[in-house]
Amino acid sequence: MNFARAGGLPGVDAENPITLTVTGRVSRAVVPDLCAELERALAGPRGAALAPGAAVDCDVGGVVRPDLTAVEAVARLALVARRAGHTLRLRRAEPEFRALLDLVGLAEVVALEEGPEERVPEAH
Repeated sequence: MNFARAGGLPGVDAENPITLTVTGRVSRAVVPDLCAELERALAGPRGAALAPGAAVDCDVGGVVRPDLTAVEAVARLALVARRAGHTLRLRRAEPEFRALLDLVGLAEVVALEEGPEERVPEAH
């Protein structure tokens, strides 16, 4: 399982300088490290640059076989973001991950980035 802070990535909102990327299989052992990484990012200069209530991006597109441990990680990351006055926005969540989040009621707690297949085309 890997995680990293990133900035200036293609497709990342320029107004949001913090993106946490989670890849691989999420184990219980790494959840505290993920939370600590997000806390450090929010306490640093990039975190101070975020507008109050702004979303912090968490790219979960590389998570392998999402399970309840990955859902727990998202819940704890959302708590860290909320304590700092922000929300957590998941990017690139696979349908299986979205279904788990919905099943446990977390889909209402975190912002889920819409995938291209979910966007409603504009009427012309």
